[in-house]
Amino acid sequence: MTPEPSPTQMAPLTATLHDARPCHLGEGAFWHPEREQLFWFDILGHRLLSRAGDTPLAWDMGECASAAGWIDRDTLLIATETGLWRFDIASGARRLICALEAEDPATRSNDGRADPQGGFWIGTMGKAAEDGRGAIYRYHMGEVRRLYGALSIPNSICFAPGGEAAYFTDTKVGQIFRVPLDPEGWPAGDPVPFVDVAAQGASPDGSVTDAEGGLWNAQWGSARVVRYAPDGRTDRIVTLEGRHASCPAFGGPGLKTLFVTSAREGIAAPDAAQGCTYALVQDIAGRPEPRVRP
Repeated sequence: MTPEPSPTQMAPLTATLHDARPCHLGEGAFWHPEREQLFWFDILGHRLLSRAGDTPLAWDMGECASAAGWIDRDTLLIATETGLWRFDIASGARRLICALEAEDPATRSNDGRADPQGGFWIGTMGKAAEDGRGAIYRYHMGEVRRLYGALSIPNSICFAPGGEAAYFTDTKVGQIFRVPLDPEGWPAGDPVPFVDVAAQGASPDGSVTDAEGGLWNAQWGSARVVRYAPDGRTDRIVTLEGRHASCPAFGGPGLKTLFVTSAREGIAAPDAAQGCTYALVQDIAGRPEPRVRP
């Protein structure tokens, strides 16, 4: 059961526009701690996006690409519908690390994030979000292992700051689960419910944790990000103009800027606010995204 909101819960905060380029399906917000640079994806637009100051940047990925981690200052690990790739930021060149459901053209990658042990978790799903077509995998030092199957829309992949637990959801189920991890970052028990987002009338999408262990969940269709305290209690709410909030990330000075992607997918007549990327400077710090050990 999800705890009731705290009586000391803050009034809703409002994120403002960070980047006006509309994404059909914005996702995978990720702050590179060495470059101090935000990256994100338009999955269905096959683009990786970023900014250099006021200059917008974009790379054509040629296929659905959805999530990233950092290998070094100049190299990303990028998840696409066919595999995990080393991506050179300067040249845009990429080299395959390992295939990922490349034999199945009806699936693609979705939400993913690096874990504190240097691994990378990535979800897959049917391109039409078919029930049970999805899975979650972990890549760690050359090994790919399928962790969970029979999912529909895997999302909310993130980790407790100390690496002792992982979180994930199946958006169609509506619950965010918590699973204990062993010292190497592999699951060490069964997933248990952490928060029932569906019971709050919302659909959980991407999540990220902060330095205090709070989990910030973007909620599809609700134009908001909700912070859940480590005990699952609703702590605060951030609103944005993008109806389909999809993925949060911390960055900026002191990692106190919350960035949020959004999507136009499924909106019949989207206005200019839909699919944009938003930002809010607030008082809780995130934590640096850990390096992926390839």
